[in-house]
Amino acid sequence: MYRFSSLLLLCVQLNVVNCGVFPEPDQSLRVPQGWLPAERLSSNDSIVLTFALKQQNVDKLEDLVRRVSDPDSPHYGHFLSLETLQSLVQPSGDTLRTVKTWLEKHEILNCESILTGDFLQCQTDARTAEKLLPGSQFIRYVKGEKSVIRSSSLYSLDPDVAAHIDFVGGLHRFPRDQKVLRRGKSEQHEVAAEFHLGVTPSVLRQRYNLSTSDIGTHPNNSQACAQFLEQYFHNDDLSEFMSLFGRSFEHRLEVDHVVGQQGGGRAGLEASLDVEYIMSMGANISTWVFSNPGRHESQEPFLDWMLLLSNISSVPWVHTISYGDDEDSLSVAFMQRINVEFMKAAARGLTILFASGDDGAGCRQISKDRNVFRPSFPASSPYVTTVGGTSFKNPFQVTYEVTDYISGGGFSNVFPMPDYQVSAVSKYFTSSVKMPPESYYNRSGRAYPDVAALSDNYWVVTNRVPIPWVSGTSASTPVFGGILSLINDQRIKRGLSPLGFLNPALYRLHGNETGALYDVTEGCHIACFDDQVLAQGFCAAPNWDPVTGWGTPNYPELLKSLL
Repeated sequence: MYRFSSLLLLCVQLNVVNCGVFPEPDQSLRVPQGWLPAERLSSNDSIVLTFALKQQNVDKLEDLVRRVSDPDSPHYGHFLSLETLQSLVQPSGDTLRTVKTWLEKHEILNCESILTGDFLQCQTDARTAEKLLPGSQFIRYVKGEKSVIRSSSLYSLDPDVAAHIDFVGGLHRFPRDQKVLRRGKSEQHEVAAEFHLGVTPSVLRQRYNLSTSDIGTHPNNSQACAQFLEQYFHNDDLSEFMSLFGRSFEHRLEVDHVVGQQGGGRAGLEASLDVEYIMSMGANISTWVFSNPGRHESQEPFLDWMLLLSNISSVPWVHTISYGDDEDSLSVAFMQRINVEFMKAAARGLTILFASGDDGAGCRQISKDRNVFRPSFPASSPYVTTVGGTSFKNPFQVTYEVTDYISGGGFSNVFPMPDYQVSAVSKYFTSSVKMPPESYYNRSGRAYPDVAALSDNYWVVTNRVPIPWVSGTSASTPVFGGILSLINDQRIKRGLSPLGFLNPALYRLHGNETGALYDVTEGCHIACFDDQVLAQGFCAAPNWDPVTGWGTPNYPELLKSLL
């Protein structure tokens, strides 16, 4: 929290009268490239604000997640229903009364809560919102045909209310474009190839040892992926993809359930990639798509997806999300609260996987002569499983894998290293000979990724056109998620619980050297282009490393270990 003098200075700088408490004083106000200010909102323009209400018993929730996720605990797999979770974390009566009275005082009555009671979404006009949140100034920004409403300055809260609210959504955080990479033959960094057949489901199933019979069959099993900002899939593309690449295994030709708005326009490459590969690896398993296009200009699509998870009693067991943002572009209050939302998901038995990103270790300039690595969130959350990327050593054959130089990884500047990975990361520090200077990263932070899968040169069908050379951890994440869905299928058949939050079991089983994952030991990823690190971040090493985690899946052994 800012000291009083710092708050007063900030009030003066922002010309805020009756300055209160700034919930997100460290929130970056940088406008991402491509977004241009169009106009200041008129007083009657409508906006939506999302209030993250203070939760109760977060310490108890954290302890519960540890117990239900630890295979050595007698409580392992004893997950909570959403209704039980609600009774644990819902805001206190004092919080609900205080916030309600405050909103009614400003004549904000059009509000909706969610089942867990800890978020409140309210619709109002810009004039009222700016009075409610001193310091805020709402501006419409445009990028091509897209537009969003965001505040150009920090907001504050009445001191009596600030103790009851973690942050307010709909003011900051521009939606991040989801992009997958296209690589031509000139970008092959291992072998210069004139022709590359590319990664398809049959190649993945061969490499990761899935047989024709390795498909889902249990009616109570399901999986999901999430899409944001006008990214849509088409079932026609899925059907075409399976007719081309899915002939060797039983599969489904349609997504079973779409949550949110699915537009009728052109399919997005990202959405097509996610759906086609989670459904070809987690073959024949019921699949959902959470579609959050952010049609209302003041929505934060990623935040809306988190709210959906806490507002639906029965959701799929495995979720893969190819989305991320730089930690330094987000407020600590926002990240810490979203981290609690991941705890809530873990308490319910959900497995949440995030892509590690496609910028290697990343790079941020601190001063003229000083750079640091740039961690990504939610990849850096200790309550998600983060998936890095690999390439085949020989691009012509199904060979062993090496680091994909874009694979995101590193150490969080916000979240401390969780207990489950301390031993593994300590071994990396003592055994690795290629380490960047410690001034570039936080040695004690949450280390990621946890696992990896192939992320190079995929075939994808979008708008009925087969497209080659699609790459990125956006590909590796649904691949690993589909494989975990198959393992859930076998666990449910045996009367066992779904996997839930995977990391405690993952780090425990690989510490026992089970062979459940192929260790990736060659290659480094990219980082800052400066004299200190020469564009090199971290390098792969035996066992866990901050480029490929524990490695890539060996399905039969991984299944055996997780049963």
